[in-house]
Amino acid sequence: MEVFSVSQINKYIKGLMDGDNILRDVTVSGEISNFKRHSSGHYYFSIKDQGSALSAAMFKWQNRTLHFLPENGMRVLVHGRISVYEPSGQYQIIADSIQPDGVGALYEQYERLKRALERKGYLDPARKKPILQFPRKIAVITSPTGAAIRDILNILGRRFPLVPIDVYPSEVQGENAPAMLAAALYAANRNADCDVIIIGRGGGSMEDLWAFNSVEVIKAVIDSEIPVISAVGHETDFTLSDFVADLRAPTPSAAAELAVPDSEGVLQYLSNYRAKTAAALDRRIANGEAKLSSIMNMQCMKNPLTFTENKSRQLDEVISRLEISVNDKLHSCESDLREVASKLAALNPLAVLARGYSVAYRDNKPLSSVKGLAEGDTIKIRFSDGSADCRVEKTSLEEVL
Repeated sequence: MEVFSVSQINKYIKGLMDGDNILRDVTVSGEISNFKRHSSGHYYFSIKDQGSALSAAMFKWQNRTLHFLPENGMRVLVHGRISVYEPSGQYQIIADSIQPDGVGALYEQYERLKRALERKGYLDPARKKPILQFPRKIAVITSPTGAAIRDILNILGRRFPLVPIDVYPSEVQGENAPAMLAAALYAANRNADCDVIIIGRGGGSMEDLWAFNSVEVIKAVIDSEIPVISAVGHETDFTLSDFVADLRAPTPSAAAELAVPDSEGVLQYLSNYRAKTAAALDRRIANGEAKLSSIMNMQCMKNPLTFTENKSRQLDEVISRLEISVNDKLHSCESDLREVASKLAALNPLAVLARGYSVAYRDNKPLSSVKGLAEGDTIKIRFSDGSADCRVEKTSLEEVL
C-alpha cells in the first residue's frame, strides 16, 4: 500500500485543477461575503449563493484595473481560474476580473462612450479649465435630500463661510436624472454668477451612478463655460462625467475642499504676510531715519553758510591760480613773438633798403644784372620809402670781387 503525505495530495489535486481546461477559464456568479482588503493590496473574499460558498483571491496587479471597490452583499461576476492553496488544501478562484452581475451591457456601453470621448479629445488635460483659488460664488448640483449636499455644505461652511452657495436640486439616479442634471448645468451657466460648479452624489452601484455616464450630462459638462468639479460616488467610482470635468474629486466632501481654500489657513497666511510686511517697513523706516540723521549731522546742514564760504574760498583760489597761469602763458607768448618778429625783421628786404640800398624792377621782376638792359629801356627803382620810374641812359659792366 502506497502512503502519501498531505502535501503530496494537495499538490496532486492542484495539478489536476490547474490542468483542467474548464477550471482554467471560468466565470462564477454569486454574492460577495467576508471581503478583506489586505495591507499588501490583495483582495480576499468569498463568493456565495443560497447553498454554497467559494473562496476567492484577487491580487493587486489585477484589482488595480477595477472601477469600483467590491463590497459585502454585492452580486458580481468573477472571472478567473480554479486552483488549490496548498498550505491549507483549500480550493479557490484566482480572479482576474470582477464586474457587478447584470451590468455587463452597461460596462460595454461605458467603455464604448469613453473611447469615443478619447477620440474626440474631450479627455485631453489641455482642455480643462483652471479652478479659481477664491471663488465668488459656488453652484452645487445634486439631490437636495442626499448625504452629499449635507457634506458639501458643511465643509464649505467650515472652510470658507464667506462664499455664497446656489443649490440646483436634481434627481441623481433614475429615468429623469440625466435630463435634470443637464438642465441644472445649463441653468448655472445662464446665470453666470458663479465661478465653479460642483456636480455629484454619494456612492452606489453602477446602475445608481449611470446618470453621470449619460450623453446628456457629459455634453452639458463639456459645454459648460464655468469650471466643473465632478464628485460622483466613492474614491474608487469613476464615471464619464469625471473624465470630461475640469477636475475630478474622489468624493463630494473632497470636492468641497478642492473648491475653496481653508479660511483659517488664508488668515494665517495673511497674518504672517502682514507681520513680514510690517517688519520690512520698519526696517525701511529705520534705514531712512539713520540716513536722515546722518545728513542732518553734516556741517553743511548745521551751518549752510559754512558750505558756501568754503566753496567761495575754493573758487577764489582757483581763479587766482588761473590768472597766474594765464599771465605766465601770455608773457611766454610775448617773448616768443618778439623773437620771431626779430627774425622776420632781419629777413625783411625792406630793412636792407632802409640802409641805403634799392632794387631795380623791369616788368615787375627784380633785376640782378645790367645784362639784358639797353639804352632807352624803362625800369622801376624801389627804395625803402617808395619807387621811381627811370629810363636807362647808359649801361656798364663792372668786375665783381
